Amino acid sequence: MQKATGGQDVQALDGRAILVTGSTQGLGAAIALEAARQGARAVALSGRSAHKGAGVAAALQAMGCKARVFAADLAGPEAPAALFAQAADWCGPLDGLVNAAGATDRASFLDGTAALWDRLFALNARAPFLLMQAFIRQCLALDRPGSVVNIQSMNVHCGAPDLAIYAASKGALQVLTKNAANAHLADRIRVNGINMGWAATPAEQLMQSETLGNGAGWQALAAAAMPLGRLLEVEEVARLAAYLLGSQSGLQTGTCTDLEQRVLGAP
Repeated sequence: MQKATGGQDVQALDGRAILVTGSTQGLGAAIALEAARQGARAVALSGRSAHKGAGVAAALQAMGCKARVFAADLAGPEAPAALFAQAADWCGPLDGLVNAAGATDRASFLDGTAALWDRLFALNARAPFLLMQAFIRQCLALDRPGSVVNIQSMNVHCGAPDLAIYAASKGALQVLTKNAANAHLADRIRVNGINMGWAATPAEQLMQSETLGNGAGWQALAAAAMPLGRLLEVEEVARLAAYLLGSQSGLQTGTCTDLEQRVLGAP
């Protein structure tokens, strides 16, 4: 928290309304909770199942933050704009947008398909683009500032062989992050990205233990192989997202922060 002139704590998202996609569980839920801790007045949650997000909404409301879950499958071309309109109708003009929804399906150059390419790009690149478009149009129409945070991936730098299509879709999102930041800098719309490292989100738990067949002990083995002996925690990503969304990050825009326990280029 910042300190006000009189020594009082100032919450970075005080009184702001935020839309967080993919927020019925995992990382998105952690970001929504952190937004409430930082003083957000309203958080619009979204996911494929409204029922799944009921607990997240209840937790936000217990913190004094207005919350509502909007069921949305962002793979559909009309879904992102519809979600944005519903959220804005519910809580009024939005001050911030976090694109945390996405899919991490594996596919290499040997087994990737056109259908999977279309699905991953629809979720990981097209949906964030259309949500940013709606948000930017709103900010311009009302002549008000805004802040966007896009959850990207360390795989934008290359990606493992079995993440070829996923890495490409997140690379596209990184370019969109920088393009939007540059295009709307003078409009006071800040756009930043987080290149997230390996974390044991619910989706990754399912992918590793069941889809890839690595069993229940996969996380302990993966953590032991990391430099700091653990995986990234979603709360660490959430704190960075709240910082980028709020007043503490000042005029910061167009940045894509690598949040991982390795330094790229180091021997």
